Amino acid sequence: MKFNTATPIYQQVVADLKKKIVNGTIHPGDKLPSGRDLAVEYKINPNTSSRVYALLEEQGITYTKRGIGTFVIDDENIVDILKEEMANHLLTFFMNNMHELGYSSDDIIDLIRRNEKC
Repeated sequence: MKFNTATPIYQQVVADLKKKIVNGTIHPGDKLPSGRDLAVEYKINPNTSSRVYALLEEQGITYTKRGIGTFVIDDENIVDILKEEMANHLLTFFMNNMHELGYSSDDIIDLIRRNEKC
């Protein structure tokens, strides 16, 4: 994974793990790699991987079984929840930038309709 310097690494790893849950690479109930294995996989500091797992747990996406590991919550709704959360984030970013360019909401809708085959 190539990291963006504008966003903290732990947030980028969290976002990537959420994408993997949404796209089915990681499933509800799956065990995630150990903190060390995650650090190796993403080429990050083990403290950063601890922070990643702490944030995912704080957000209710994972839980930890002491001595066993970290797991994605076993709830099929998590995929839909994450998908909607990520879509709303992208739409907010997109709409704000389009409005800054001077487009109205109607103009944006027209542009999307003209380009929906992309």
